[in-house]
Amino acid sequence: QVQLVESGGGLVQAGGSLRLSCTASGGIFSLYAMGWFRQAPEKDRQFVAVISSTGGATYYADSVKGRFTISRDNAKNTLYLNMNSLKPEDTAVYYCARTPVKVGLADVDISEFDIWGQGTQVTVSS
Repeated sequence: QVQLVESGGGLVQAGGSLRLSCTASGGIFSLYAMGWFRQAPEKDRQFVAVISSTGGATYYADSVKGRFTISRDNAKNTLYLNMNSLKPEDTAVYYCARTPVKVGLADVDISEFDIWGQGTQVTVSS
């Protein structure tokens, strides 16, 4: 059974940085594109970034472009999200997720992500 476990969340001041990790077990990590999403209280889950199975293609939400970087290490079955210049509006629970979609990642819908982690809290204070 495939499992995704996020880590690295915490409390940081505005302007600070965090690095989230998502470790996969029970499947062939390198076959799947992976994404990061976030959900703030009383808001819908929101797309943050997605990376292709090889890491050769990445796409970002406009709200994080230039500040966040998604990457992966297939040898370690791990997905990363480097977050810089954090803002209070980045406060949310961050989730990693897997999608079998191979093409059209720039427009992939949240419904096409089939396995999700439990989430890690990121809180940015002003």
